[in-house]
Amino acid sequence: MNPPAAAPPFLDAAGWGDAHILPLAGDASFRRYFRVVDHDRSAVLMDAPPPHEDPRPFIAVARWLNERGFAAPAILHEDLKEGLVLLQDFGDARLRETVDAAPESELRFYEEAVDLLVRLHGHEAGVARAYTLAEYQREAALLPEWYCPAVGIEPDMAGYVVAWDKVLAPVLNGHTPVTVLRDYHAENIMLIEGSESLGLLDFQDALAGHPAYDLVSLLQDARRDVDAGLETAMLDRYKRITGAGDDFDVAYHVLGAQRNAKIIGIFTRLWKRDGKPRYPGLCPRVWRYIERDLKHPALKPVADWFDANIPADLRGDPMTIAAR
Repeated sequence: MNPPAAAPPFLDAAGWGDAHILPLAGDASFRRYFRVVDHDRSAVLMDAPPPHEDPRPFIAVARWLNERGFAAPAILHEDLKEGLVLLQDFGDARLRETVDAAPESELRFYEEAVDLLVRLHGHEAGVARAYTLAEYQREAALLPEWYCPAVGIEPDMAGYVVAWDKVLAPVLNGHTPVTVLRDYHAENIMLIEGSESLGLLDFQDALAGHPAYDLVSLLQDARRDVDAGLETAMLDRYKRITGAGDDFDVAYHVLGAQRNAKIIGIFTRLWKRDGKPRYPGLCPRVWRYIERDLKHPALKPVADWFDANIPADLRGDPMTIAAR
């Protein structure tokens, strides 16, 4: 977590030349974050090094959100050649740690997070490209591509594609696309001190897709247990406010299974390819979400594929299973 060599001249050009650069966080990508402190003011330095990262989508979505009254970090300075962006500092109060420390606040904050999605979905999809069937299929394929070999399975890939086509195609037809942030969960939602707005992070991969997707991200959180009762209550809240019907329930569970299949594939890849062994330990939680979703009748083709290809005793932490 040493700052990049280009950071001091970048900060000098931004008017922060006397600031201290402190490590803040890394994530599952090549991006890194630093807190920049100058006396009584602070900002966040995003290091998104090319060619691995491109900060332009983050900047575009942040500005689109801000223009519509959502709390995305203001862009204070940017250098696209170096992949450096200076951002407004939202502080350290994430939704995750806040509700874990004060469980009595969980319902209130999750209601606020659901209501934010309702407001977001009231706007036409903005700067994002379409979330296509091909993209959903590519993401779902990460599970058989990475998880299955890791646990010693040779899956039926052709059958997997056919099963997902059967369940995804009806869901993706006939809805009005909205801006889908794609990683809308408790570790990417900030509680901004002195503000009534929830702060948004990690939205650079936003697409124009189905409104159920970000609700799944929030309520089937790969990094935090969300009680099934809270999940049901928040899904009902969204439907009550928006007037969504039974077809939204179908979409929620189909996209839940799709997203969680993607996540299991990504977490396995982070271990096998990128040498990040903490991620496989998150997979059992994600498997529990998948199995809840697969009980929905609309997912029968996909559920049948899982039953035929991945036995129950091979669903879990791939690193632990591989070591047996």
